[in-house]
Amino acid sequence: MSCINNILNNYMRIELKKFGTTLISRQNGREAFAALQTQIAALAENENLELDFEGVITFSPSWGDEFLSPLVKKYGARLVLMNTGNPSVKATLELLEKINQIPFIR
Repeated sequence: MSCINNILNNYMRIELKKFGTTLISRQNGREAFAALQTQIAALAENENLELDFEGVITFSPSWGDEFLSPLVKKYGARLVLMNTGNPSVKATLELLEKINQIPFIR
């Protein structure tokens, strides 16, 4: 049923916890970004890319920069971040917004 809902609502959801609950290091962020490429290649022009942070305990600026920065540059307002209430996630997102001068949609 969730696949049908995703099609009807025009989004693709990625659960970041599939990359681990402790998202740290540039290298790991680069590897996660590379692993995601085949999945998001199927993203349609009218679909949002939703990244779900539920279950993520630690989210470092270096991992986030390697993973999120290219996505927000490519998808802009189509990139939607969910479950960003964790203090580590919040702090990293705020820092990346300042550095890149691009706001994230939450």
